[in-house]
Amino acid sequence: MRKLLIGSLAVLILASSFTLREDNMWALFAKTRFVEKLNREFGMYFLYPKFPDELKAFEGKLVTMSGFYIPLEMNNSEIAVVSKFPNAECFFCGGAGPESIVVGYLKKKPSRRVKMDEIVKIKGRLKLNEEDIEELNFILLDAELILDK
Repeated sequence: MRKLLIGSLAVLILASSFTLREDNMWALFAKTRFVEKLNREFGMYFLYPKFPDELKAFEGKLVTMSGFYIPLEMNNSEIAVVSKFPNAECFFCGGAGPESIVVGYLKKKPSRRVKMDEIVKIKGRLKLNEEDIEELNFILLDAELILDK
């Protein structure tokens, strides 16, 4: 029994430090389902996410993702939006869904100007947003934009 307990504890410790491979985070995001609900404040229907348990297990954990940099209209370079698809196909401009974008709130500004559709990596602590319609559903806090030189 003691060996079983120690083995289980070791597995839990390893699992808590486990980071999904970058390409698998997009696949995990894609398992999110969206339900249309009335938002009384705005008097409109919006899509609200229902995150799968396997994705919820990564909330608060450090994750790294690769994708296409999507510039924002606002000039706050401490916010980075990364998409699974290039700008023409992304959630904002194309036909992709909200599960294909992530916003990163950066610890510091990028070391150089990032171009639209440049492939970047972003690393941060995952936060899942189910309720705030003025925010994206997938958020990386204390994020770092990892750029090729």
